[in-house]
Amino acid sequence: MLQSLLQLIILFTVIFDPFASLFVFLTASANMSRDERKTTATYAILVAFGLSLGVIMFGEYLLMLFSTTIDQFRVAGGIILAILGIKMALGLSVISNPESVKNNSGRAIAAIIGTPLLTGPAAITAIIFSVNDYGRFLTLIAVTIVLAGTTGLFYNIDQVNKFIGKTAIQIMTTILGLVTIAWGVKFITEGLKAIFHIA
Repeated sequence: MLQSLLQLIILFTVIFDPFASLFVFLTASANMSRDERKTTATYAILVAFGLSLGVIMFGEYLLMLFSTTIDQFRVAGGIILAILGIKMALGLSVISNPESVKNNSGRAIAAIIGTPLLTGPAAITAIIFSVNDYGRFLTLIAVTIVLAGTTGLFYNIDQVNKFIGKTAIQIMTTILGLVTIAWGVKFITEGLKAIFHIA
């Protein structure tokens, strides 16, 4: 159980990619006070956690609603993961212009960071797979740990930015992007094997 939990924590850390969201949050909250930043960060985490919890509880029913099997969804999700990983590895932003986020209110910024930056299609896909493979309880614990760590990063964004620096964060994002591509390929391979009954 401990090994599975560790694997899930690593997976969700890679896919939620809090460091990439940190860039957007840093830009968007540049003119905010410390208290406003904390409030915005709290809303963002609540949005991400609420959506994640909804997928944990009802994700499999969505598959049934759209007449999709877990293996078909695994292939589609693997493609999304691979595309996300390529963007991360190449240093491309998840949104086209992070500077434009500055024009939004605190809650709007929180909503954008909560989803699609933290809990986007790739995260939703991974959560559904995780629930199917490891169960709701283990998935919930892993997601909670990762988002708790993300909260710590957001609450201490100035210190994190000074200590790590943008270059180091970009390097880590690139490495995480390669790992995300690998997870995408894995999901696609497993899905196709199951669909076509390949041993």
